Amino acid sequence: MVTERGLQVLRAIVQDYVESHEPVGSRSIVERHAFGVSAATIRNDMAQLEDEELIVAPHTSSGRVPTDKGYRVFVNHLAQLRPLSAAQRSAIETFLADPSDLDDLMARTVRVLTQLTGQVALAQYPSFARAHITHVELVAIAPNRLLVILVTDTGGVSQRIAHLPIDVDDEDVAVLRARLAALVTGRAVSDAADRLQSLAVPEEGSPAVRIHAALAPLTVVIAEELDEFRQDRLVMAGAATLARREQDFRGSIHPLLEAIEEQVTLLRLMSEMVTDEHGLATSIGSENAPFGLTEASIVASNYAASGGTARVGVMGPTRMDYPSNLAAARAVARYLTRMLEEDEASR
Repeated sequence: MVTERGLQVLRAIVQDYVESHEPVGSRSIVERHAFGVSAATIRNDMAQLEDEELIVAPHTSSGRVPTDKGYRVFVNHLAQLRPLSAAQRSAIETFLADPSDLDDLMARTVRVLTQLTGQVALAQYPSFARAHITHVELVAIAPNRLLVILVTDTGGVSQRIAHLPIDVDDEDVAVLRARLAALVTGRAVSDAADRLQSLAVPEEGSPAVRIHAALAPLTVVIAEELDEFRQDRLVMAGAATLARREQDFRGSIHPLLEAIEEQVTLLRLMSEMVTDEHGLATSIGSENAPFGLTEASIVASNYAASGGTARVGVMGPTRMDYPSNLAAARAVARYLTRMLEEDEASR
């Protein structure tokens, strides 16, 4: 059973190791922290922490480093989130102000988070499964090519070019727009695709056959875009930081690079992380074994969007500044929530 002082020694070891990148010995703890006890007493506390597998000696050095289990105890019981400075809060607010659209806002979110933390920043897009189509627009860019634009009530915008088997004029475009709008406008993304399948094929020789020939490829394009809306998406920034911090990882960073490239693994991990009562979540080292990311830790914070929640956070080595990174993720998540709420209120 670890004593209260032993836990405070663990806190000191984690903090000093993160700061110095060197194993922490009893002498340095006595010199740097006001425990009011001798180095011999601290060594006894460290021996107890080692018995509990919270710290370990990386080599013959007398110093110790935290284990993944030690980091977990630190995060759960000992870490105190460090308030962001006024300059950092101002930087977040300035950086996220006046985005041109949701994609711009999400891109800015991860850029500012990686600047604050020096880690790889990750952000889940809001889920559009519950979104509703508010607008369908068709813009002719050639006689047989139309730009299809879909807008949702959650700020999602999709643009895609559709190639038609026939040439159409302005009157045809107006008819096509009206037909499509009647089918999907006001409908949830989750069921709008089903409505598109309900189009009746006109009888041969009917004047409607020509319009239907143009309508068919348009419905295919819209159905594909609606499917994109339903899928989870992840935006990231700061992948180059992995190369700069490669010495901080105990092994290869290649699994992390592969996860960044494929995204599916990171989406699953981000979705399955368990948050605490403050909406914060951490997944540390060996806890990521099912995802093949035992070399990394991820910290994240929930943000509110479209009546649900998504997550924003950072990924880096297990030897990271958890209190600062969690505080940064939480602050960015709060600003992101506010921006999305203001945008929704203005529509």
